[in-house]
Amino acid sequence: MKKNFVICGIFGWCIEILWTAFEKFRRRDMKLIGNTSIWMFPIYGMASLFVPIYRFIKNANIVVRGFVYMLSIFTAEYITGYILKKRNMCPWDYSKAKYNINGLIRLDYAPLWFLVGLVFEKLVNTKN
Repeated sequence: MKKNFVICGIFGWCIEILWTAFEKFRRRDMKLIGNTSIWMFPIYGMASLFVPIYRFIKNANIVVRGFVYMLSIFTAEYITGYILKKRNMCPWDYSKAKYNINGLIRLDYAPLWFLVGLVFEKLVNTKN
């Protein structure tokens, strides 16, 4: 479990850095500086909890599994964002995005979280 937590945390940091660098590219900032927060490591690390979820849904098709992971990620993002926001420590603010919920999650990220959830599934279930 600890190994998966670290793997998920590091993978999450990497995809976040790449994602934020890609956003800079879209704005024509060719420095391509990506960023993240130390808070994101344990948040992404929580994807290690997909192991027991996977055991429950492993016979479901990819659409069902991806949807379950997407909902799990949205839930974790909302709860952790809410807690961090109350302490003025939340590293993200989606309040200016069109499809946001309380500035904590973006519904237009659903396809991204669907795919990322399936990647996390493969990362933490390499023996299955």
